[in-house]
Amino acid sequence: MSTAAEPAGGIAGWAADVMQSLGAPGAGLANAVDTVFPFVPSELILPLAGFTAGQGRMGLAATIFWATVGSIVGSLVVYAAGALLGRERTRALVGRIPLVKAHEIDRAEAWFARHGAKAVFFARMVPVLRSLISVPAGIERMPVVTFTVFTALGSLIWNTAFVLAGYWLGDNWVLVEKYGGLVSKAVVIVAVAGLAYVLVSRATRSRARHRA
Repeated sequence: MSTAAEPAGGIAGWAADVMQSLGAPGAGLANAVDTVFPFVPSELILPLAGFTAGQGRMGLAATIFWATVGSIVGSLVVYAAGALLGRERTRALVGRIPLVKAHEIDRAEAWFARHGAKAVFFARMVPVLRSLISVPAGIERMPVVTFTVFTALGSLIWNTAFVLAGYWLGDNWVLVEKYGGLVSKAVVIVAVAGLAYVLVSRATRSRARHRA
């Protein structure tokens, strides 16, 4: 019997059933589907996974790990589609996905053209774009290892933030989806700040070594 915190139907109900059956790997499967099909919102899947972990049905660390594995696998599927089908056919295929608009595909291509690996990293923390960024990466045959590493890093930050939000909010996990836009902006800001700190620290140490 479901409670107000446990959805009985729809995408959330399906994801809850998958996690109930498979445990933490189920969170990975649900997140892989989200990565391939942008109309399945991770702002819903990930907090639900955190809530489920908070109920003791699966481990928190395992949930984050498998959710990130799912992000990587789903991204590689879209990457492979871009690499195998080419720009026009992949664009036509992606354009048939519900709720995905042509300008969002153009936006992903523009991001990748300007920023390359950085685009793959930061796009993982932007709704819809986190799925579509794999398209130009595959079309341009970005090195698979580089693509996988930046996908893993960006996805780990995003997944951790949303899983923890659901874990901490408990029965109020649905609020994460409602305010998902604000959360995603906060995640991007924290990621940018962290990256800036690492770059500045590295530059400072390099200057110190040269002076020595």
